[in-house]
Amino acid sequence: MKIVCRCNDVTEEDIIRVIEEGHTDIEEIKRILMIGTGPCQGNTCMIHLARIVAKYTKKYEITTVRPPETPVELGVFADEE
Repeated sequence: MKIVCRCNDVTEEDIIRVIEEGHTDIEEIKRILMIGTGPCQGNTCMIHLARIVAKYTKKYEITTVRPPETPVELGVFADEE
């Protein structure tokens, strides 16, 4: 078993199953499996997802990777220094 998305515990087998069910668009697969929605926002898993989709569908797609949100100190909300 190969883990592709560590944040959401999605395996390569999960992705292949979804592709075999007829879902071949990366954005659709992301929504079904919630891949790329964890703390890393897809920075570690989206390239692997694209590789797997290309291998099984011969479709070469790229998708948007969003940077993680920047942490804000609680004092900012309390208007403290």
